[in-house]
Amino acid sequence: MEPVTLTTDRLVLRTVGSQDTEAVYAAAQDPDIQRWTTIPSPYLLEHARNFAEQAVPDGWANDSMFTFGLFLPDGDLAGMLGVTMISLGVGEIGFWGTKEHRGHGYVTEAAVAVSRWAFTQRAVDRLEWRAEVGNTASRAVARRAGYTMEGTLRSAINNNGVRRDCWIASLLPSDLTLPSTSPYLPAP
Repeated sequence: MEPVTLTTDRLVLRTVGSQDTEAVYAAAQDPDIQRWTTIPSPYLLEHARNFAEQAVPDGWANDSMFTFGLFLPDGDLAGMLGVTMISLGVGEIGFWGTKEHRGHGYVTEAAVAVSRWAFTQRAVDRLEWRAEVGNTASRAVARRAGYTMEGTLRSAINNNGVRRDCWIASLLPSDLTLPSTSPYLPAP
């Protein structure tokens, strides 16, 4: 599919391209982003170039990953957010915020908007969020965006060659008072 642009009250959510390589590279130098996400570490300019010029467009083209840069009205990059399709009707949301723009609710605002988009425009019936145990900032964003914590998965994330436990949470269309594309029968 062709990339889409979403807007919120304070953000423009759009795909990234070659014009954003330097901004992605600079943001990804943050030790917290390298520590808590699965991006390469050290993060080189070639990683940013590959991400912005190949991985992101390829994900949109084959409907496997929908990546949005979170941009302020002045053009500053405030973060990244993506939905990776992991099975039929199920996507995994992941995100990070730039160091200088953390604590303003931008990532939460984007997570709500993109979740709503995935449910209404991509026939997603379940979104999952995962983060390494201890990443309390990411967990707080997921909770504020309406995700329900489901537990801890043992050895479920590989971060730079090391298996780590992760928290998992989910969001369903009904959590946002939206219809599902297929029936859901919760456990009694």
